[in-house]
Amino acid sequence: MQFSSLDLAPDLQRGLVECGYSTMTPVQMQAIVPARRGKDLQVTAQTGTGKTAAFALPILQRMLDAPKPTAEKRPRALILTPTRELAEQIADAINGYAKFLPISVTALYGGVKMGGQANKLAAGVDIVISTPGRLLEHMSLGNVILSDVEFVVLDEADRMLDMGFITDALKLLQMTSPNRQTMLFSATTSPAVNELSHKILKNHQQIRVAKVNSTADTVNHLIYPVEESRKIELFEKLLAEKNWFQVLVFTSTKDQADRLLAGLQQRKIDAAVCHGDKSQGARRRAIAEFKSAKLQVLIATEVAARGLDIQGLDYVVNFNLPYLPEDYVHRIGRTGRAGATGNAISFVSREEEQTLERIQKLIGGKIERIITPGFEVSNRVSLLKSISRKVLSGRANKASETVIEPASGGRAKPRNKAEGEQASKKPAPKFLKRTNDNSAPKKSGGRGKS
Repeated sequence: MQFSSLDLAPDLQRGLVECGYSTMTPVQMQAIVPARRGKDLQVTAQTGTGKTAAFALPILQRMLDAPKPTAEKRPRALILTPTRELAEQIADAINGYAKFLPISVTALYGGVKMGGQANKLAAGVDIVISTPGRLLEHMSLGNVILSDVEFVVLDEADRMLDMGFITDALKLLQMTSPNRQTMLFSATTSPAVNELSHKILKNHQQIRVAKVNSTADTVNHLIYPVEESRKIELFEKLLAEKNWFQVLVFTSTKDQADRLLAGLQQRKIDAAVCHGDKSQGARRRAIAEFKSAKLQVLIATEVAARGLDIQGLDYVVNFNLPYLPEDYVHRIGRTGRAGATGNAISFVSREEEQTLERIQKLIGGKIERIITPGFEVSNRVSLLKSISRKVLSGRANKASETVIEPASGGRAKPRNKAEGEQASKKPAPKFLKRTNDNSAPKKSGGRGKS
């Protein structure tokens, strides 16, 4: 289905043509028409499916259908996002669509001085894209008034819940017009997301573009079992042997990201890091250099990379598995976009095997394992049994010199290094790639800071 079939305003259609838009994605086909009619929506669609246009185009057209003069400090539309990068990305996209329209757009986020943002608000802005915290700051200073907001979008609502931003978002929504149109977009669904939708939406329509919590069919999932202490070594080996380039790597913490960066730089690999301790300018430079192919590797935490839109990204690497299985869907959603083939590669230590099981249950399939010679990992179940039976008690061997293997009688016993090396040459078992298990696990526990 073509955008030209939507009967959009000529200048809006002109902007889409300049952006290179012609054929609608599934989420755009399903969401644009009801949104244009003023319907509240709850939309579940994986990252990279064209969600920005799905909510932005109806808002722009409705603003054109009922034009109002741009008012000082009083925007007509509010789009809330969890991160500064996503706010910038959405603002850039909407500015492209609205290039020939008398509609102004600005992004508000932390990490930069408020003065410039306040000046733009004072001059009058029609559409504000903001993180919740920075918008509350502007509200407290009287820089913006939300009572005239007619259109509200919560983008990446699932991430806002995970990051603890929903309380702030709800405060902001209370200050908007009671007759507003509200749209909630998320990559995954959960009881918490559904509860939120019932709280803020009125007589809403649900749209699900793909299987709930699914991954794109164009993504090739692979697992490399490896000891935690040897992940950097294995990553460097694969970079060299397989000639990977423009690789986006996720770590679970800022400390892990910094350690990986130091290891890569020591080996003269062009890399940069993107996390919350870096300034906005440093993060922008890192992303720009990565997009322009000046960097081979960009390392990021989940929070920092939220909303990154990098075209033609072939490789996403999970250096550490995310604590929440849903975050796996978010991370790998940056590859395999728009029908292109992508690769989601995960380094899995013994300690991460249980996390892996939860991820496989969520996506409904077993992930293929690649055993790299020289990087074999001893059996985790045997290890736990051996520890529980105190088989290793009293031994003076260093951990690096001890291999745990199942004995013929079912008990695990330590062997010396030489024996372990011989045993590691045995062929590894094969794993199924897919199953029909579509059950989703329950979330449990909290998550660490990124």
